[in-house]
Amino acid sequence: MTSKMKLHWSPKSPYVRKVMVCAHELGLLPQIERVRSVAAMLKPNPAIMADNPLSKIPTLVLPDGRTLFDSPVICEYLDALAGGGRLFPSAGDERWQALRWQALGDGLLDALILWRNERERELPLAALLEAFEQKTRATLALLEHESSALAVAPWGIGQITVACALGYLDFRFGDLGWRALAPRLAGWEAEVAAREAFRATLPELGD
Repeated sequence: MTSKMKLHWSPKSPYVRKVMVCAHELGLLPQIERVRSVAAMLKPNPAIMADNPLSKIPTLVLPDGRTLFDSPVICEYLDALAGGGRLFPSAGDERWQALRWQALGDGLLDALILWRNERERELPLAALLEAFEQKTRATLALLEHESSALAVAPWGIGQITVACALGYLDFRFGDLGWRALAPRLAGWEAEVAAREAFRATLPELGD
C-alpha cells in the first residue's frame, strides 16, 4: 500500500486544475502522486474506470484504496485533511456563499466544455452554440456584479473555482474577449492569477 494519494490528472483539465490549486494552497502536494490520465468523452479509459466507473477526472485514490470524485468532493476532502476550514467555511452565510460560487464556477465550466465539444463537431447545432454563449455571457455579467464581493470574502473554494473557470475561458475561448465584457472581474482575476498556486498550474505548462 502506498502512503501517497494517487490523482488521475491532466494538465489541461480545469477541474483537475481546481484540485491542484487547492493542493498547492493547502501544502499537500508532497502527498499526491499525479497519474497522467486521458478522459475522452467518446473513449472511456479502462485505467480511470478501475477507480471511477464514470471515466472522469479528477479521481483521487486514497492510500487505503478508497476513491473520491469529482472536484467538489476531492477539494473538500483535501481541506479536511489539512485541518478543515481553510478553503471551505465550516458554517453560516460564508459557507453557503462559497459553495454557491463553487457551483457557479463548476456550472460555467460544464457549459464551456459542452460548448467546445459542440463547436468542434463537423456539423455543430447553431441553437446549442447560441445557448452556451448566452449562458456564458449571463454568468460573466453576474460575476462582474459580484466582483467586489469575491474580493472581500474569505479566500477559498468559491474564488478558486471561479478563477479556474475564467482561466479555461482564456485557454479555450480567447476569441470571446471576456475581459472586455467584465472589466472589474478581470481586475480581480489578475490578482488571483498572480498567486503561486495559479501560476504553477497554467494549462499550457502541461505536457
